[in-house]
Amino acid sequence: MGFLGWIVFGLIVGAVAKLVMPGRDPGGIVVTMGLGILGAMLGGWIGQALGMYRQEEPVGFVMATVGAIIVLSLYRFAVRRRSLTP
Repeated sequence: MGFLGWIVFGLIVGAVAKLVMPGRDPGGIVVTMGLGILGAMLGGWIGQALGMYRQEEPVGFVMATVGAIIVLSLYRFAVRRRSLTP
């Protein structure tokens, strides 16, 4: 999948991750979509590097979604933690 394909795929995965993790995100929808793209790329790369699946297999969507959820969770934790410290 090319760079543009990963962006579109990441936007879809970011939307799914947002549905799984409702709530207010610090940074809004643009940051959430960017984190979805990053998570999709990271999750897809890790899954393929571990040999869990090959490119273009449907399970890649699941791994990309898991990656997006993890990245979104880490972002929420980091921003919330930063705002709590004086």
